[in-house]
Amino acid sequence: MSGVSVNTIKGSASVPLCVDLDGTLLCSDLLYETGMAFLRKRPFRFYQPFVWLAQGKPALKQNLAHVADIDVSVLPYNQQVIDLIDAARQEGRSIVLATASHHSLAERIADHLKLFDMVLATDSERNLSARCKHDLLVKHFGPGGFDYVGNSRDDLHIWEGARRSYVVDPEKDVEKQAKALGNVEQVIKSDSVGLRDWARALRLHQWAKNVLVFVPLLAAHQLTNPALLWNGILAFLLFGLCASSVYLLNDLLDLADDRHHHSKRNRPFAAGRLSIKSGLVAFPVLLLTAFTGALWLLPWQFTGALGIYYVLTLAYSLALKRYMAVDVIALALLYTIRIIAGAMAFGLEMTFWMLAFSMFIFLSLALVKRYAELHEAKKKGRTEKTRGRGYYPSDLEMISSLGAAAGYLAVMVLALYIHDQTTIRLYAHPHVMWLACPLLLFWVSRVWMLAHRGEMHDDPVVFAVKDRASLVVGMLFCLVFWGAA
Repeated sequence: MSGVSVNTIKGSASVPLCVDLDGTLLCSDLLYETGMAFLRKRPFRFYQPFVWLAQGKPALKQNLAHVADIDVSVLPYNQQVIDLIDAARQEGRSIVLATASHHSLAERIADHLKLFDMVLATDSERNLSARCKHDLLVKHFGPGGFDYVGNSRDDLHIWEGARRSYVVDPEKDVEKQAKALGNVEQVIKSDSVGLRDWARALRLHQWAKNVLVFVPLLAAHQLTNPALLWNGILAFLLFGLCASSVYLLNDLLDLADDRHHHSKRNRPFAAGRLSIKSGLVAFPVLLLTAFTGALWLLPWQFTGALGIYYVLTLAYSLALKRYMAVDVIALALLYTIRIIAGAMAFGLEMTFWMLAFSMFIFLSLALVKRYAELHEAKKKGRTEKTRGRGYYPSDLEMISSLGAAAGYLAVMVLALYIHDQTTIRLYAHPHVMWLACPLLLFWVSRVWMLAHRGEMHDDPVVFAVKDRASLVVGMLFCLVFWGAA
């Protein structure tokens, strides 16, 4: 990288454009990016960054940059800022990357983008932010000898010494304070963050899974009991809050993997639509609300089941999902725990048939999820192990065999349940229930055939909620049991 001499600054075209990185050129913050990457890599050493911080911010940034494995090629960059840089380069201006992020990461980003003539960044001796950055830029280019592109309250100090200011997606009240300096040339704003972004991050559509908490109530023929029904609604909502908390944390830990995925890269955190900082605030609030509500409003057994769900989900996010077979069994357990939690909320006993059916049908769905991911990878000609998973595209045939077998075993368990003498005594017309078997056989077969054709969404629950045939089968399934009652 070549430096820029003060003597070269004569006309407007000679004034360098200095660009901030975090929150400006990058729709994220590298300190948080490296922090989450470190936590993903070494979850049991979560305390280490605080030890480094005690030695000063430069030490924290240097150690995180050294340990964390950040792929700068997939980071979410602000295209409007890149366009601004391109326009300045066409005018013959020098472009300087001036950032408080560690110089090793800043240099890698500059090498990747190939837009900068000079890089100024934090090193082992100084944290290049606020006044420190202002003084360094003035030292290099003189007072008013540079234009500066930034976004935060810290950048107000730099804008004071700049010739012109460019304000990008400013923090609260920063735009007003920047304009008061009288040198704002342009304010660049991306699309505002909306409820749709948070709805996607919280995975509200995945709350459909929580309907499983009502299964024990339905099986016990108590769906019309107002007190128990109210408990079910509470259990549904609290499970949703807990699950959304886990989804947020999972997305924060999976930023690198998601950005390499054909569809997950559009998730709000991976795409830079939502800040990592906001996610770190939101997920513990949701979690605390879920467990406080569970302890206060429902039996303690439900809270215990919710706790097991959270621990297993956390283990899945941190480690289990990277191990072949373990991941799909864990997913099947997470579905089954919802049914167990429902039984706890209603004070009902779980039956052998319900647990056996749940494990097999949800194992089949978990394998569908993996099959869809691998099918997409194979379609793109990939042969290596799927990023963040324990499978190769060549495993497709075996996964489909295991998944279809698990689905048909669920049908067999349903048939044995219908034939059980205890079940026969529970229903006025038990023979009607046999219609449920061909319905389930059709649905399992159809799901796997569509997956084989590459027409399956990578999440089978989302597919089932949107698929007309699945909804019809679900309605008919319920009608069969209603007619048998």
